[in-house]
Amino acid sequence: VTIDLSMPGSSGLLDDVGGKKHMNFFSNRYVLALTGAAGIGGFLFGYDTGVISGALLYIRDDFPAVRDNYFLQETIVSMALVGAIIGAAGGGWINDTYGRRKSTLVADMLFALGSLVMCAAGGPYILILGRLLVGLGVGIASVTAPVYIAEAAPSEIRGGLVSTNVLMITGGQFFSYLINLGFTEVPGTWRWMLGVAAVPAILQFVLMLFLPESPRWLFWKDEKAKAISVLEKIYDSDRLEEEVELLASSSMHEFQSDGTGSYLDIFKSKELRLAFFAGAGLQAFQQFTGINTVMYYSPTIVQMAGFTSNKLALLLSLIVAGMNAAGTIVGIYLIDRCGRRRLALTSLAGVVVSLAILAMAFILQSSSDICSNALNGACQGAVGWFAVAGLALYIAFFSPGMGPVPWAVNSEIYPEAYRGMCGGMSATVNWVSNLIVAQTFLSIVGLVGTGLTFLIIAGIAVLAFIFVALYVPETKGLSFEQVELLWKERAWGNQGNRQSLLGAAP
Repeated sequence: VTIDLSMPGSSGLLDDVGGKKHMNFFSNRYVLALTGAAGIGGFLFGYDTGVISGALLYIRDDFPAVRDNYFLQETIVSMALVGAIIGAAGGGWINDTYGRRKSTLVADMLFALGSLVMCAAGGPYILILGRLLVGLGVGIASVTAPVYIAEAAPSEIRGGLVSTNVLMITGGQFFSYLINLGFTEVPGTWRWMLGVAAVPAILQFVLMLFLPESPRWLFWKDEKAKAISVLEKIYDSDRLEEEVELLASSSMHEFQSDGTGSYLDIFKSKELRLAFFAGAGLQAFQQFTGINTVMYYSPTIVQMAGFTSNKLALLLSLIVAGMNAAGTIVGIYLIDRCGRRRLALTSLAGVVVSLAILAMAFILQSSSDICSNALNGACQGAVGWFAVAGLALYIAFFSPGMGPVPWAVNSEIYPEAYRGMCGGMSATVNWVSNLIVAQTFLSIVGLVGTGLTFLIIAGIAVLAFIFVALYVPETKGLSFEQVELLWKERAWGNQGNRQSLLGAAP
């Protein structure tokens, strides 16, 4: 098997390059249906991260013990993150052992059960149990959905399809803000906010009963007939033969390597270490460059900018969530055209600039020497809008690039035997980083001020830019087999690729 690592990425049109037909994004309804069904897990992920901020206001009213206890409030919010960390850590093993489809079904059951437990909770501790169950489901789904989509997707549109899952995440966050607004006048407000999440979980469970397992996982588990029957619905006969040959050569190499993976192997193998370092680094920098700070605390940031009206703060937060979803759509369009690496670098460059603007706005606002007393109100208002403009610019740059790129890259850079495990470990890094940011942002603001806090995040974004430039290769348009050879070449040079190809040859 000879594989050309210089294969160009798809232009996104249905064309014929080098004898191989390239699909466009909408050319196969079956693939879109798989992507849409798997993406419901992303929607649940996004909805849960957004809805709790609004629900907590009403939970405090219903439970006096929560109203006067900040630790209980923090536990209610963060328990889902704890569950997600555990779910993501175990979700990789579940994926590799039982498959992507069964993993999704388990995630749905946990999410639906957790939502119903929260809805019926008679006290804060039952509510915390429900949050833990929901978090477990979200953690497993965050590993499973990108991998399931990537393994069913043609290589030339894989990035866009995986990014659709990120669109579902941002769409879930936007919908959660609408739900927070819609249920404000309904009796049992917070119960409806949290309980309604069971509906999409049940919907996905039913849909997944009628959808197939990932063809790559089936092939890896030596269920080749089932795998080919799924691939026949994705590719035409010529392309099908090529994809099956690639899978066969890859599987032969996996079996020669014992075909089973362990967590220890990830750190023993140089190429796996390099891939995991790149994937986990992207996930960590996605969080440490501030996105969930913006999403969790956007009402607070808007009020810090001088807008004290709760309604205005909530409306501006809704706009932020809408921009995040719209930017992800731009990312879906660009990721298979510009490439993952270029998109991430452009995104991070814009993030640095926008964070500097935000920092400057808050530093100006806190300086008593800038505005005279006579013009103080107008000046503070102008600085406030300057901060909101920086916030909007941040979302505009972050959402098309550093939003989808880490998930897309992590779904495609690992060998089949380790894809679930490595993806789970990387998702765990994401959730742990998420928890660290959520638990420390306001404390750092209190210690050094809002302006300096955003300068610190801007500095982290500069480090992220350097990291991507040095350690993240371009994977646009490459098959899984080509990506695997790319890491071997990075680890061992061309000799590693030649040895791999000879080892995989029949």
